[in-house]
Amino acid sequence: MASLKIYVDRNSQPSRAILLFCKINGIEFEEVTISLFKREHRTPEFEAVNPMKQVPALVHEDFKLFESHAILIYLATAFPGVADHWYPADPRKRAKVQSALDWHHSNLRMGSVGFIFNTLLAPLFGMPPNPAAAAEGEKTLTASLSTIETFWLQGEGKFLCGNDQPSIADLALSSEVFQLQLMKDDDYNRIVSPFKKVLQWVEHVKNATQPHFDDVNAVVIGTIAEFKKHP
Repeated sequence: MASLKIYVDRNSQPSRAILLFCKINGIEFEEVTISLFKREHRTPEFEAVNPMKQVPALVHEDFKLFESHAILIYLATAFPGVADHWYPADPRKRAKVQSALDWHHSNLRMGSVGFIFNTLLAPLFGMPPNPAAAAEGEKTLTASLSTIETFWLQGEGKFLCGNDQPSIADLALSSEVFQLQLMKDDDYNRIVSPFKKVLQWVEHVKNATQPHFDDVNAVVIGTIAEFKKHP
């Protein structure tokens, strides 16, 4: 049995980023599924793993950790054989990756979750849609996609911060953008489709992480297909 356990739901953007990182880098782990739709993240058993009651979470021997960016950093630095480009040793390059991660939580992720939850997911958790919150989420999301297009994807490289190879920030942020396919087609075409450079970047991440990308995203692709059946 692997000494590393990763607690995830493959419908969760941060969960998929961590699974993808582990698979790409040959890190042996046990995947423990925590279904958000079944509210398994609210059980006492999972609370003992993560008191915040959110996925993803990590248990490595006697060490417990939550928050997806912290987990990605831990995996990139605690396990041998991880290529330097994922979380560079050079302090300036590392700081740039870290800055993209820090920006993500209060911008792209906030907008993405704010819009999708308040338009699509709230009823699944017994809550009514919230148009005002959705409108605020859309505003933040649109501004965030614009910032990725005009700032984080500056330079000659295909990836964030002008890099030629992906970093853990690319995994975290591209997973968030990929999730936007849950939107109704009209919303996606209005909000996401105009940002061609962002969509091309997601394709670059996908191509750079195959065949693991398709494997890790198979569940959410199925979820997206189910949502599309009920426009």
